Amino acid sequence: MREIRNVAVIGAGLMGHGISQVAAQFGGYNVYMVDVKNEFLERGMGMIRESLGKFVEKGKITKEQAERIFSMIRPTTDLGKAVSESDFVIEAATEDANLKLEIFRKIGESAREDVVITSNTSSISITLLSSAVKRPERVAGMHFFNPPQLMPLVEVVKGMKTSEETVTTVREVAKSLNKETVLCKKDSPGFIVNRILVPALNEAVFLVEEGVADPEEIDKAIKLGLNWPMGPLQLLDYVGLDTTLNITQVFMNEFQDSKYRPANLLRRMVRAGLLGRKTGKGFYTWESAALTKTK
Repeated sequence: MREIRNVAVIGAGLMGHGISQVAAQFGGYNVYMVDVKNEFLERGMGMIRESLGKFVEKGKITKEQAERIFSMIRPTTDLGKAVSESDFVIEAATEDANLKLEIFRKIGESAREDVVITSNTSSISITLLSSAVKRPERVAGMHFFNPPQLMPLVEVVKGMKTSEETVTTVREVAKSLNKETVLCKKDSPGFIVNRILVPALNEAVFLVEEGVADPEEIDKAIKLGLNWPMGPLQLLDYVGLDTTLNITQVFMNEFQDSKYRPANLLRRMVRAGLLGRKTGKGFYTWESAALTKTK
């Protein structure tokens, strides 16, 4: 694997800021964190500082180490400059195929020929995204889990044209971030985890919609009955109801199977802006990052 020193993370949101932190904290990389507005970057940097503070409180790093890690992350709105100066790119924008394709086109215009370009998409085709760049063999999926600072898994996804060299590079980078990897040999919607998880989350919404049980009772049942660390509806709030709806729609389009049909309640809540933790209310009410009470 060629030496990697600089990493560009495209997106400073829910996943992007966490991936940026992990790349600096565990990988020791210099990180460009890119977004379209300075306010998004400021919010992302604020969340990184808060997260590093928790590592300090738990005695896992010192204040000096936290400051050094923080200084390794450079927020910028200049995607072209960030990509042109980076050895590895991780796209972590909103789960929207058209948006990601446009970002990949811009990345392709600025990236060096030997740079590996990855996407943190949880459901969108890597083959589709790779069609937007000149060297699709250098593109792969690199799907982190939320929060990236704590979750140990990365799904590595091969597109139809992804080279073995690219897969090896992505797995080595993930290893440098203290992550375990699994390889998705086929570019199938949802890959491994979300192919199983999202239908389960959607079914929990159906249970609320049909009046079978309240959200708290459903979450309690799954935590105690299946030993999940977090109930499905609380997890939905944490992931974002809009993100989950987008994934179900990808499944519907790709598989043409009604079993992936999103619950009407999920659609209505997204339309109402009840997206979960990031908007302060979903199936639960959230104060900052903390769960306060049920709705």
